Amino acid sequence: MLSKYHYSWTKPYVLEKILLQNTDSIIKMVTQIRYHSDDYQYLQKSIVPTMHFQRSLPRLPVPDLKLTCQRYLKAQLPLLSKNDYMKTKKNVEHFEQNDGIVLQEMLKKKDSLNKNTSYITEDWFNMYLSDRSPLPINYNPLLVFKRSDNEYNHQLLRSTNLLISSLRFYKSLKTNLLEPEIFHINPKKSDTTQFRKLMKYLPESVSWYGAYMYNAYPLDMSQYSSLFNNTRIPMINKDILHSCKSGKHIVVMRRGHFYKFDVLDHQGNILEPSLLLSKLKYILKDDIVPCEHPIGILTTTERNNWANLRNNLIKLGNEESLSSIDDSLMMIALDDEKPNANPISIIKQYLHSDGTNRWFDKSFTLIVCADGTSGLNFEHSWGDGVAVLRYFQDISKDSTEFPRCHPENLNQDFNSDILDVKKLEFNLDDQMKRDIKKSMNEYKHTYESLDINYFELFNVGRKMCKKYGISADSLMQLCFQLGYYKLHKKHVATYESCSTAAFKQGRTETIRPCTKETSDFCHAACSSNKPSNSDLVNMIKQCSIEHGKLVKDAAMGQGFDRHLFALLLLAKKNGLKVPDLFTDPAYSQLNHNILSTSSLTSDYVYLGGFGPVMKNGYGIGYTILEEYSGAIITNYKEHSDGYEFRNSLTQGLNQILDILKT
Repeated sequence: MLSKYHYSWTKPYVLEKILLQNTDSIIKMVTQIRYHSDDYQYLQKSIVPTMHFQRSLPRLPVPDLKLTCQRYLKAQLPLLSKNDYMKTKKNVEHFEQNDGIVLQEMLKKKDSLNKNTSYITEDWFNMYLSDRSPLPINYNPLLVFKRSDNEYNHQLLRSTNLLISSLRFYKSLKTNLLEPEIFHINPKKSDTTQFRKLMKYLPESVSWYGAYMYNAYPLDMSQYSSLFNNTRIPMINKDILHSCKSGKHIVVMRRGHFYKFDVLDHQGNILEPSLLLSKLKYILKDDIVPCEHPIGILTTTERNNWANLRNNLIKLGNEESLSSIDDSLMMIALDDEKPNANPISIIKQYLHSDGTNRWFDKSFTLIVCADGTSGLNFEHSWGDGVAVLRYFQDISKDSTEFPRCHPENLNQDFNSDILDVKKLEFNLDDQMKRDIKKSMNEYKHTYESLDINYFELFNVGRKMCKKYGISADSLMQLCFQLGYYKLHKKHVATYESCSTAAFKQGRTETIRPCTKETSDFCHAACSSNKPSNSDLVNMIKQCSIEHGKLVKDAAMGQGFDRHLFALLLLAKKNGLKVPDLFTDPAYSQLNHNILSTSSLTSDYVYLGGFGPVMKNGYGIGYTILEEYSGAIITNYKEHSDGYEFRNSLTQGLNQILDILKT
C-alpha cells in the first residue's frame, strides 16, 4: 500500500511545485541518464563478443620450402637476364637442398613453441621498430574522409563529432561489444542475426569452425587494442610501443601547441557532447601565435637522433608533458590550413604537412582542417590497414549519419574552470631550440623534394571488369607494369600488399604483380609488330588468372617473401653462414621495390596514400570502386619523374581498355 507521502506525488499541483523547485536538478538528472545510456556510450553492441573468434583462429602456416623456392624463382623470371637467372636458379637449388632444410626445421620448431602467435609476427614488429628512418613519408600512410558540403562540415562540429564517434568505437572495443570483423563469402547466409546468435553460443575454442561451416571467415582482431592509448617511443637502435590503458584524456595539437583534457568521467563514461564541444572550442578560441619551437617536429627526424633529443627533453624536466602525450587515449590535430577540394593540397597536408602541428609517433592522429577537411595519419609498426580502415569507416558513418553535435550547439559555452583544459608546457634550452630549428629545415627539404600526382577514371571499375571477365585489381596492376615499361623499357621489382588477417596475429604478405605473363603482354603491346587484338585480350586474361592465383596464395599465407625473410633472420640470429640465395644481387634487387602499391577500396575514403619506399621508386595507393578507378602516385623529384609516370600510366590503361573494347 502507498503511504500518504507517496500518494501526494499523484496530485498535479504538488507535482508542479516539486518540478518548479528542482528544475535544474531534474534537467541535470535527465541529461545524465540520456548520456549515460548505452545508445550514447557505445557505437555497437554486438551479439557476438569482439574477441569471440580470436582463440580458435587458424595459425599462419609455415610454407613448404620447395614451393617457396619455386615461387621465388617465378618472381625473378621477368626481372633477370637469362644468365643472371641461371645463376640465381643455381643458388636457389643449393639452398633448397642444403641450408634451407636446416633453417626450415629451425623455423618449424620456433613456430611450434609459439602457438599463440605466428612465425612472422615478432620479426615483423622488430623490422618496423628497428628501422631508423623517419616515420613521415617513409612509413606513415594517410586516409581522408569524404567531404560533405553541408553545415556540419565545420571544423569545430566535425572534430567534435569525430571525437565522439571515436570514443563510442573505443568503448565498444574495450567492453568486447564491437562487431567482430568477418569476411562473408555469402552474406545472405551468414551476415544475419540468426548466424550471430548461433555463433554467440558456440565455445570460443570452436567458434571459428562454426563460422567456417557458413562459409564465413572471422579475421584477426589482435591489432585493434593498439588503436587507442598507444604510441611509439624512440629508443636507440630499436623503438618500443607504449600502451597506457587507463588514460582518459586526449591531447589536441594546434599551431604546434599541446592541450590536454579528459573525455571520460571517473566511471569511464563519455562526457556529454556539449561539454566536449566546448573543450575543443576553448582551444580554437585561444588565438595563440604559432609555437616558435614546436617539439612535434622532432618526430620527423631519424629515430636514433629523436631518441637522444627525447632524452634531452626529459633531462630538461619535460617528462610529465611527454607522458601526457604518450598516455593519451588519442590525438587530434586542429590545422589552420584550408586545402578545400584540391587533392594534391589535401594529400600533402595529411601525408606530411610541415610537421609543426604533428606527433607522428602516435598510433594515429585525427586531423581536421579549418575548412572542415578531415582525415588521419597513422603510425605503421603496431598494425596494418585492416584495423585502421575498420575504425575509419565506422566513425565516418557514425559521425555523419548520427552526429551528436549540431549547428545550434556552436553557441553553447561552459565556464572555463569546468572545461579543465590544460596547456602542456615544455622547458627548452638554447641547444634544444637549435635542434628544433635544424629539424624543421631538414624536414622541409625532405617534403619539398616529394612530388605527388594522381589520376582517376570514371566508368572504369569492377563493373566493367566483370563484363570482360578479368579482375579489377589485375587490371590496375597490369596498368602499372605497362606504364612503367613504356617509360623505362624494363621491368622492376613490384610490391603489392596483401593482408593475412585470416590467421591469428597475421600481418601482411607480398604479392609480386610483375609476372612472366605481364612481361609478355608489355612486350607485345609495345611491339611494332603487335599480335592481333584477340591474342592481346587473351594475354590480358592470362595476366588476370595468374594475378588471381598470387592474391589467393598470399592471402592464405602461401607467399614467399615473409618465409624467406624469417629464414634469413634465423641464419643471422644463430650465427650461421648467410646462404648464397640471400647474398645474390638478385635477392636485393627483388626487395628494392621500385613500385610499391596498395589498394584501398572503401565508399568512405576520399583519398588514401603513402610515400615511396625507395628514393628512386614510386608509392602508388589506388582505389577501385564499381564504376571508378584512381591512384595517388608519390615520388622524389630528384630521382624520378612522377608527372611523366602518371601520363604513362594513363596511356597504358587507355591502351588496355581499347584492346578490351575491340
